[in-house]
Amino acid sequence: MKFTAGQIAGILEGEVHGNPDITVYKLAKIEDGEDGSLTFLANPKYTSFIYKTKASITIVNKNFVPEQDITTTLIKVDDAYKSFSKLLEYYNQVKNNKLGIEAPIFKSDSATYGQDIYLGAFSYLGNNVRLGDNVKVYPNVYIGDNVTVGNNVTIFAGAKIYSETVIGDNCVVHSGVILGADGFGFTPNESGEFTKVPQTGNVILESNVDVGAGTTIDRATLGSTILRKGVKLDNQIQIAHNVEIGEHTVIAAQTGIAGSTKIGKHCMIGGQVGIVGHIVIGDYVKIQAQSGIGRNVKDHEVLQGSPALNYGDYNKSYVHFKNLPKIISRIDTLEKKD
Repeated sequence: MKFTAGQIAGILEGEVHGNPDITVYKLAKIEDGEDGSLTFLANPKYTSFIYKTKASITIVNKNFVPEQDITTTLIKVDDAYKSFSKLLEYYNQVKNNKLGIEAPIFKSDSATYGQDIYLGAFSYLGNNVRLGDNVKVYPNVYIGDNVTVGNNVTIFAGAKIYSETVIGDNCVVHSGVILGADGFGFTPNESGEFTKVPQTGNVILESNVDVGAGTTIDRATLGSTILRKGVKLDNQIQIAHNVEIGEHTVIAAQTGIAGSTKIGKHCMIGGQVGIVGHIVIGDYVKIQAQSGIGRNVKDHEVLQGSPALNYGDYNKSYVHFKNLPKIISRIDTLEKKD
């Protein structure tokens, strides 16, 4: 795909300073720019590169005035960073705008889909599957019986969507995701052996949810495991049965959340956080990476450590942690004097 400076300026409502007919077909960092590439300058620290870059087109802020000769064509906009982000989104939409049905696929006679569908090769649609409009199902995706998928949903290659799962509008499910696997439910018998507890619930993703590659979300024992609208999950996260995650909460990679825990809205949870089951975490909570959460958490708390402490208390305590050898040495010296 090739775009001219004039076309890009039209998309971004910007002004061309240079050759409006010059074309680009790829994106690059400003320091790595080469002929045929598009880049941007937003951080003043990188200003020196604009005089060296070989990129054909550079997006800059309107207040940028070159102090030396440049060869790159400029597109001036109100906010270069936001404009470049908008362009990336547009580029992704064009690049991923696949349509049609490849072969072979398996589709149950009772499965239905809406307009502007894409079904990649070797995808599987079970009984009573319902796909909305503008749904993209990439190759080797499994969609089990009675799954409902809303409009404008993308399911990338190799994802597995177990039966009864519900996916809302504008969701993205990345490669290797498993939605609706059995929750980790076992009960010991008199012999000390573990017997499986049937997991009869489902998984619900509300609208505008993103699920990162390799993430697993287990179906509920009864009822539903629910991700509310706007939730964003990183790669390789484990969400156990009957967990509920509130609106617009974001969770970084390798976090694990045990069963039946409820997490509030607008929370920010760092990587490798461990959260026990059957607790309630409030709204607007921030949890630093590698923390262990074993208790209920109130709204607006900021936590760090394992077990987690208030963020400020943790930092104060850490000063003492580092000085413990010196403190012990002083105590030993005092005891010897006695």
